[in-house]
Amino acid sequence: MEFVRGQFPALAKDWAFFDNAGGSQTLQGAMDRIVEFLTHRDVQIGGSYEISQLAAEALMDGRRAAQTFVNAARPEEIVFGPSTTVLVQTLAAAMRSQFEPGDEIIVTHADHESNIGPWERLREFGVEIKVWPIDTSSMQLRLEDLAPLMGPHTKLVCVHHVSNILGSINPVGEIADFVHRHGAKICVDGVAYAPHRAIDVTAWDVDYYIFSLYKCYGPHTAVMYGKYELLAELDGLYHYFYGKDKVPGKLEPGNPNYELAYSMTAVVEYVQALGRRAGSDAEGRALFEAGFAAIARQEEVLTNRLLDWLGARNDCRVIGDPGNGGNLRVPTISFRVEGVNSGAVARGMDDHKVAIRFGDFHSRRLVERLGEDHDDGVVRVSMVHYNTLAELERMLSALPDVLSGAELTLAADAD
Repeated sequence: MEFVRGQFPALAKDWAFFDNAGGSQTLQGAMDRIVEFLTHRDVQIGGSYEISQLAAEALMDGRRAAQTFVNAARPEEIVFGPSTTVLVQTLAAAMRSQFEPGDEIIVTHADHESNIGPWERLREFGVEIKVWPIDTSSMQLRLEDLAPLMGPHTKLVCVHHVSNILGSINPVGEIADFVHRHGAKICVDGVAYAPHRAIDVTAWDVDYYIFSLYKCYGPHTAVMYGKYELLAELDGLYHYFYGKDKVPGKLEPGNPNYELAYSMTAVVEYVQALGRRAGSDAEGRALFEAGFAAIARQEEVLTNRLLDWLGARNDCRVIGDPGNGGNLRVPTISFRVEGVNSGAVARGMDDHKVAIRFGDFHSRRLVERLGEDHDDGVVRVSMVHYNTLAELERMLSALPDVLSGAELTLAADAD
């Protein structure tokens, strides 16, 4: 942990950062790559001169790093963009001509709005949007609930890998297999999964997978993976002379942010360093997977401790699975406290320099469906591997007093 925390300058502050699902802290190595690019390679790509060639090399290095990150077949399957929200909008716009009136897209109300709203807007072109409902008793998406929605006009299923509120990991490989057997494609929002486990788009056979690097220890940019043959079929969103075969450039109008794409190399190297420190003598992608295995072990300890604490209190209710059997949960844990405003809980923790958050986290449809949209929504504690048990115990030591104070405030407001 000394090595881990030493890679993140912001962790030297007095604050305990438990709002990582909103955005993780940034690696020093990623900052160094950004500075190195802006200092030594800050020109447009495509020129014949040396510095332009170095800039192009940096962008390709970023694509290759992202290729390793998701286990893609080739670097051209990587599309960079400013955020997952923008990249899903990009994909929806580039796919629009593939849909005809009467075609169907299936979404879930458990998704972040980024993977719902762009598809909903295709209704104006005659596309029908169906909703795959979450089973509110198990808080799971079940294939038996998806099956009756699938039909000959179903073209695309959009689903999250992990809900940024519920925290449970969906079996996207099984879902992708089911969707493909019914003749449709799948688009996965991987934002809440990507910081915690190794992504493997090849093993899962997903068609599109999108996540944000700023929640994976890098700067504010994002990545979309798409199977090469599918990216080639998409409409171009750049200039008219960027033909359909100009992949991925036709989906990056104005070109991606070079220095932020280049910083992806530092994120991959950092995860590989964790794998090496955990005892792996592998290289490349295998070493990267070993690093994420070490991350998962650290996060399991944090997850179990917080769930145990919440489960031992009669006034706290976890939103989602209250257990972590098989470590099939990421350390993004939402809860409600009986009779207490969620915003008051989060603001109370501010005085202890513990950063947590409250609200619906842009998963408003889910929060409304669960009936949790009152009293400032839910409280969310979202941890990552650089958080320590000591930080968590500090939060848990402060919470009882914070909850008592919030209860008193609520009672006074009622009077």
